[in-house]
Amino acid sequence: MPLRRRLLGLSAAVSGGLRRSLATAAAHPPWVMLNREAQVVGAWSAAARLAEPPHVSELRLPEHVIEAFPAPDRYVLQLRAGAISGASGDGLLFLSVLNARFTPPAAGEQPAVLEHAHAPRVTRLVCNPLTRELSRLPDFVSDPKYDFVLAAQMAMGVLTQADRGQGPPDRFVAALLNGEQMLRFRSETGEWEAVALSPCFFPLPRPRRVTLDQETLAFGGRLWWVDLSWGALSADPFSDRPELSFVQLPRGSVLPEGAQDQARSLGVNTPFKYRRMGVSQGRLRYVEVSREEPFLLSSFVLDDEGSGWMQEHRVVLNKLWASHMSLPLQQGATTRIVLIDPVNANVVYLAVDTLAVVAVDMDREEVIGSYPYSDTACIPCVLPPWLGSSRIPSAGGKKFVWKNKTLVDVQVYSDSYYKR
Repeated sequence: MPLRRRLLGLSAAVSGGLRRSLATAAAHPPWVMLNREAQVVGAWSAAARLAEPPHVSELRLPEHVIEAFPAPDRYVLQLRAGAISGASGDGLLFLSVLNARFTPPAAGEQPAVLEHAHAPRVTRLVCNPLTRELSRLPDFVSDPKYDFVLAAQMAMGVLTQADRGQGPPDRFVAALLNGEQMLRFRSETGEWEAVALSPCFFPLPRPRRVTLDQETLAFGGRLWWVDLSWGALSADPFSDRPELSFVQLPRGSVLPEGAQDQARSLGVNTPFKYRRMGVSQGRLRYVEVSREEPFLLSSFVLDDEGSGWMQEHRVVLNKLWASHMSLPLQQGATTRIVLIDPVNANVVYLAVDTLAVVAVDMDREEVIGSYPYSDTACIPCVLPPWLGSSRIPSAGGKKFVWKNKTLVDVQVYSDSYYKR
């Protein structure tokens, strides 16, 4: 039987919640696999098309949330792109919407360039995907071009707090790191501010650049910025003086500095294709797939002290493919990690070449589901039962202000962060 038919035929064996149709407003899945790209459309409100994983869910944003440019007097190229850079542990999303005009190139000239008459603009939003509520954050830099570059890095995450410990959040903070400072917006104050970071202990003997290559994670009352070749930086953005911590990847998984750049120059997969860090069942986890036979799928969980990793699973994918698909994975084939299931730590979603997305239960060492292939970049978004009836915390109508105008020249964190 052809491999593609064999892969797709496995869908009949999917159990429980893995094989449900599109969710309705009254009944939504416990979590969704959300496309990181949010479309900007001509609508009055946001809209979420929620589907049972591993079908991809979509978020659409109304065009009136972004400031419109005047009508052009000649042909221009218009960019309006929404991007989801992080999700809180209780379903709130942080988005950046880029709005820019480009002058189309003449024949034989260089690619399109930004139009000088209208500076690019960035709109930052927090979204509740179930209620479709949007909360627009104020601008925090006065240089629009710098702001555009900063937003493109997608290095900002969102974290919530609830006074009762669990349930609807009472406050949120959106934050990113820049050198020795954290830039953050707190819903309680309605203000952007810069706060100094306490020193970070790096377990390596020399400084190195941190390259962010996946979404920012919310876990354990902290935000986590992930470099899949090295490890993760974390800090509590609610703290008056956030203290940085660093967790290195499991032993044997650390790659040389610049591994991402070298992979791109060679035209091979970068680490984010075959590695992933995520939160599942209340623990921080890391998964990777080796790129050589027998193609090992390994998963690790962060220990209770938050200082190291314990291996949980080690699955030989070549053996798994052979037993479930009647054909071993061939040398040179691509197996990409799509997501770690946030509600079942044993399950990871993999994209097998361009054939299918498969759900692998690492504890049972079985393929438990197979679905049509998709190369969409996704993030997991947990949807707790009370999310559909809760509101995004606000500053009670407080006027938004930017407290420190001198921060327009800070270095983009995801380009470089060095030990001091």
